[in-house]
Amino acid sequence: MRSTPERGTAAGGRTPGAGGEPGGKWWPLVAIALGNFLLLVDVTIVNTALPRIADGLGATLTSLQWVLDIYALALAALLMVAGSAADLFGRRRLYVAGLTLFALASLVCGLAPDAGVLVAARAVQGAGAAAMVATNAPLLMAAYQGRDRGVAFGVWGGTNGAAAAIGPVLGGLLTEYVDWRAIFLVNLPPAAVAVWITVRRVPESHGTLPRPRTDSAGKAPLARIDWPGAASFTACAGALTYGLMRGGDQGWTEAGTLTALGGAVLALLVFVVVERRVQRPLLDLGLLRRPSFAALLAAALLLQAAAFPYLTFVGLWVQNILGLSPVQAGLAVTPMALMSLLVGALGGRLLQRMAPQLPVGIGLLLVGAGVLLEYALLDDGAGWAALLPGLAISGLGIGAAMPVLVSAALGAAPPQRAGMASGAVNTSQQLGYAVGIAALGTVFADALHDVRPGASRTAIAAAHVSGLTDILLISGTVALAGGVLVLAVVRRGARGDGDDGDRAAARAAATPARAGAPGGA
Repeated sequence: MRSTPERGTAAGGRTPGAGGEPGGKWWPLVAIALGNFLLLVDVTIVNTALPRIADGLGATLTSLQWVLDIYALALAALLMVAGSAADLFGRRRLYVAGLTLFALASLVCGLAPDAGVLVAARAVQGAGAAAMVATNAPLLMAAYQGRDRGVAFGVWGGTNGAAAAIGPVLGGLLTEYVDWRAIFLVNLPPAAVAVWITVRRVPESHGTLPRPRTDSAGKAPLARIDWPGAASFTACAGALTYGLMRGGDQGWTEAGTLTALGGAVLALLVFVVVERRVQRPLLDLGLLRRPSFAALLAAALLLQAAAFPYLTFVGLWVQNILGLSPVQAGLAVTPMALMSLLVGALGGRLLQRMAPQLPVGIGLLLVGAGVLLEYALLDDGAGWAALLPGLAISGLGIGAAMPVLVSAALGAAPPQRAGMASGAVNTSQQLGYAVGIAALGTVFADALHDVRPGASRTAIAAAHVSGLTDILLISGTVALAGGVLVLAVVRRGARGDGDDGDRAAARAAATPARAGAPGGA
């Protein structure tokens, strides 16, 4: 993901859609948008099924956190290395491999006999999704030029808003009228279609860096990938997430918790040392010395951590305490996605012309204000409608910040590091979601631990509300802090230049980050 993709050609020198087929040139867009839609829906679709998954598999709250978290964690950990592999071995090849892996893991999820198998299969899904996210934008840029490129990225970006709005409701419908396993099995037919179209119609492309010399088998050496950096980053993210979850469950002074958190710090130090020494690092640490880029990287993490993870626990509250059906629970959180989609559709061009710190910073402030409004309106007697005003305001902020975030980060980085910068911001977003789920889950679990066995339904409901209000206060404060940081540090110059198609690509590059954001649009 560290090089600007070049235009590729299909096997045999044909471009997709050649041969006079009406509309044939849009087959690559269909294949890539379909895969992108699947990986996004597969996150938002899970939230409304969590209570049924808990009942069906006897899963604990910690297990449910892992069902959500491991997907985003695997995606974050493997996204940058997937970009490197795609540049070396071919983006179409890696996209097909990612789709296939995603589909096979979905099958295992749908057949999982227990929570452990489900969590493991979700990790494999995340690995497949990382390959898909890393190759989506480069494949589109290789397949289209000029005005067609702008149209392609516009349509592709629109699938994200659709996925965010449809996912919770579709998850509710399948869970309520079929079975929770159907939310995973439904991926198989469209994934097969996407693979078939990709193999036949999508052109192959590689990075612009010189191709490595091949070995006797004609294959590029894996040594070109920064495996030590990838391993240390994965260890850091995994140990941190595990430590946060274990701390909420077993206590913060428990030996396993301290070991996990200490391991995360050690792995981070190893990652820094490795990235300073290797010839082709996953992340050039010099980028972090640019204040605007560093602030936007932090904003990506804070936005994801504040805007979306708390919706997981809202879903548990509205179903387990208020008694909403899975369909109703899905509908209850759609105002955020719909408002975000509306802002992006109507104000997208205006947002891209503004100084980047304004839509990103003000967007974060709106997210914080919306979440804190939910905090103010939620009490023991509140119903799901108390969330609606805050969800709508947060949706405004998400719609303002998300379309600009990655393009602003690209503008704050050197042009030759554009791919690396995009991968870093997308990774930061996924990591923000994963850490947010883990951290907020500990707060929610702590509130439920105070409920004694055999407590009344009123006491259980009060504990849920207490946990949710604590979570909302933390999330809102984090978003406000992120907004202040961006407005104070990011400068007007953090904006990329290029033709309309390239600017559309930069805007659309923000969309994969929403793969790990339930309700994100």
